[in-house]
Order: sequence, then C-alpha cells, then structure tokens
Amino acid sequence: MSDDKEKKSGKKATSNVFTKLPQKLMQEMKEAFTMIDQNRDGLIDVSDLKEMYSNLGLSPQDKILQDMVKEAPGQLNFTMFLSLFSEKLSGTDPEETLRQAFQMFDADNTGYIPEEYMKDLLENMGDNFSKDEIRQTWKEAPISGGKVDYNAFVAKIKGKEQEEA
Repeated sequence: MSDDKEKKSGKKATSNVFTKLPQKLMQEMKEAFTMIDQNRDGLIDVSDLKEMYSNLGLSPQDKILQDMVKEAPGQLNFTMFLSLFSEKLSGTDPEETLRQAFQMFDADNTGYIPEEYMKDLLENMGDNFSKDEIRQTWKEAPISGGKVDYNAFVAKIKGKEQEEA
C-alpha cells in the first residue's frame, strides 16, 4: 500500500499544491516566481537565475545555478516552483539546502554574510521584512564582528523546526 501511496503522491504533488498553500502565500510565491523569471517565458532556467543575481550585484558560479534548477524533476514552471517550495515550507528542507540558499549571497564562500548586507536583503527582497521583523530575527541570529554566521543560523533554524514538530 505504501508503494501505491507514493505513486499517487508523486502524481498529485503538483496538482494539489494549490490547495495546500494559503492564498496570501500563493500570491507572494507568484510575485517571487515572476521576479525570478526574467525573460517572462513561464519557466525558470539558469539564464533567468544568472540575470536575477546580476541585478543584485552577484554572480554565483554556473554550477550552483544549474544545481538549483536541477532540484526540479522537470521544467521549472510555476506549479513546479510551488511544489518545491511547498515541500520546503512543510519542514522537509534539509540543512544543506538552507545553507546553499545563504551561500548564494556569500560570494567568497566564507560562511558569513555581512550584517548590513543581510539587513538590506531582508528589507528589499521577497517579503520585505519590517524593522521590527529584522530586530526579532537579529535576536536569534548568530552575529559576531558585524557578520552573520549562516551555518550556525541554519542549525538554529533547523533545531527550532524540530522542536515545534
């Protein structure tokens, strides 16, 4: 029966993702997808990611961008994008994936992101954190010498998720 369930969940994963996510989150995800889909062809590919990062003043290695796109088992359209993020939001996101997300903003691969740069990212990208939300995040963030230790931060995030589950 578990094999049958796995087959069904694999097929239904993309179709019922729309019913799993709250409408507000769905709208935010659509905005994020549109922001990433630089050429507006309805698919996210390496060239879209490269251009998006370039607009942020970053240039991650092609292999990192290719690995991001390869996370999708098919073309990375909006439904697939939602499916991938739905899995991540349900707490199945491994530490390595979170670490890689931070690494994309760490061009020198130091394990640290400057505090002011991270604040700027939080205030101006995606959800646009308010000053209060940033203050709250900073209470939890491992910051030393003006830099966020994102490896320690990821471990803290994952620890909290496991406690709440």
